[in-house]
Amino acid sequence: MGSLFAELARRATTNARREVETYAREIPEFGILDTDPRAMSETLEYAVWFRRRTVELSPDNCELSDDDLDHISAMGELRAGAGMSLDARQRVLRVHTALMLREINEATDAQRDGRVDELMRMMAWFAPQGERGIGAYSQGFVTVLRRRLPYAEQVALLARSLLAGDSMAAELASAVDMDVSDYYAVIVFRVPDRPTVADPARESEIETLVKTHRVPVTWAPENGCGSGELVILVPRPSGAGKTVRDLAPSSSDSGDPWPDGPDVSALVRDFAQALARPCAVGAATAPLADLRDALERARRISRAAPLSGPSTRLRTHTVADVFVELAVSDVPFVDDWLRTVARRLEDGPDLLLTLDAYYHHDMHRGTTATALNVHTRTLDYRLRRVRELTGIAPGSTQGVRVLSAVVTRRLSGAWG
Repeated sequence: MGSLFAELARRATTNARREVETYAREIPEFGILDTDPRAMSETLEYAVWFRRRTVELSPDNCELSDDDLDHISAMGELRAGAGMSLDARQRVLRVHTALMLREINEATDAQRDGRVDELMRMMAWFAPQGERGIGAYSQGFVTVLRRRLPYAEQVALLARSLLAGDSMAAELASAVDMDVSDYYAVIVFRVPDRPTVADPARESEIETLVKTHRVPVTWAPENGCGSGELVILVPRPSGAGKTVRDLAPSSSDSGDPWPDGPDVSALVRDFAQALARPCAVGAATAPLADLRDALERARRISRAAPLSGPSTRLRTHTVADVFVELAVSDVPFVDDWLRTVARRLEDGPDLLLTLDAYYHHDMHRGTTATALNVHTRTLDYRLRRVRELTGIAPGSTQGVRVLSAVVTRRLSGAWG
């Protein structure tokens, strides 16, 4: 055994104790180690065992055996059985990996005659066997979750793990009979008046839709905006998001906004009916590694998008639909000016809803009148009334720019 490996073997117990102390100090769920001697002993024993096996196997680049992987998996089961959260599990893996690398560096620095080849052999072993170990640990963790959690909660864990970039996503997906895609559309339903107490019947209906559409779904944590957010991850074909079609406004009548992927329109319609409350929908596409950023974009889009009632056809908005409103929301004096314009329309006969239909139907008088169930002369009167109250012609370039933003901001609920 080379000097690096001998030094690591000598330090195994000390390094293991440091790791356990770090868990107890930095991860709240490990606070029990300070009051539970048995839990402390088991955690320390495992940490020492892993370091000794590393020293035994790495000099000759031997793989972890099936018994080793079973032991690691059992630790994953033990941690999940104790109620460890996914967030805590990720932190454990990060702390463990960081400390193992630190220990290798410290042992290398302690050698005066250390050879580079020993360090290279250790690192060549560490990466692939570390990945196998994490896989076994995750498998054990998921085994317990599968026994204890209802299907809908397992799917919610999968959604959160995909959004967090958690390596356990593949194991969770297998447990709920889904595949992990390379690309997703992140769809956010903003539900301003979601009840604080869950409705079992509604949650059961959502679970049925999850099984029907086979997509990861979760309620997002409280976002501080006073709205509930239902997040759905829709798998997309490889290379999606690179075409103009993916960036085009999705509220058109041309069909599904992503025709080469799952039927998103049907999915949105079904979930909107299940929610049975006014909501707004935002969507953003991204590769698997960038889902967290896509979620934030979809959230912002949903907050800028207009609310629609449960009986109204719900539109899925992308950045192309509300880019003006997204920019306006960050410029208070412009937003205040638009709000002033909106106030001038409040006394008119359904002028805001008329403008909404007018722009949604590309300013076509006939289809707009039909959608509003009024005569075209009535529509013309309302459009003239808008011009009289605001000094802006709805069909002009300025009208499209200003009044469409006014309508969307008002219907989004941003102004109360």
